[in-house]
Amino acid sequence: MRIRATVAVISGALALSALAVPAAQADDSAGDTKISNVVVNGGKAVVVNATTAKKVTLTFTATDNSGIAWAHPILYRGASIEKSETGALADSSDGRAKCTKVDATKSTCKATFTLKQRDNLINSVAGTWKVWIVAAAKDDDYMEKENAKSFSVQRASKLTVNAAPEPVKKGKTITVTGKLSRANWETGKYAGYTSQSVKLQFRKKSSSTYTTVKTIKTNSTGNLKTTVTASVDGYYRYSFAGTTTTPAVNATGDFIDVK
Repeated sequence: MRIRATVAVISGALALSALAVPAAQADDSAGDTKISNVVVNGGKAVVVNATTAKKVTLTFTATDNSGIAWAHPILYRGASIEKSETGALADSSDGRAKCTKVDATKSTCKATFTLKQRDNLINSVAGTWKVWIVAAAKDDDYMEKENAKSFSVQRASKLTVNAAPEPVKKGKTITVTGKLSRANWETGKYAGYTSQSVKLQFRKKSSSTYTTVKTIKTNSTGNLKTTVTASVDGYYRYSFAGTTTTPAVNATGDFIDVK
């Protein structure tokens, strides 16, 4: 089968961290094999911190009138599998998914992948990733999908806040500082996220709802600083809406006692 040769080339290339896979093609099929219900990480973005490798689970359904023989998935980042910037092979010994027969024509398949800092993760590959899958049937039919599903891989974020002085007299100035940082997969540390819009929010002591006071931007080191006028007891926090490469995050509210 031509598809077996394609799988071998792609798997070998990604295992060697190659950036080009010339033998691969876009979507291709023969016969009635189908791939459906593709889910990555339970449908949630994959958020990876600065130091701990992340296990990612992929599930999908494969069908064919003769039954499914095997399926081989790959996670990758790039415009296409041929131009992948990086990728991850399934953790099984042969790189295949574990497919469980549901009935004579349908199997549910599952594979686990490891995303690891300074291996298949560098800062520039945060963002949209894709799932490449080939499923082969017992009668030699197959389906190859270059983008069976898109999903997000993001650099974990942190956000702090500190409101001072405390306690403070009503009508006096409160200075609210904080920092927005995110995982740097290349250094294994967190670094300031610069020039990002962050909301300063407040909720009264008697309320459970935060309202936005103002929006400011992080500086060149990810730090935040602004002032407000003290009015009533309550909690200040910073809130970041997130980007394609970095998830949303709220700081834990800091209480201010207004006298």
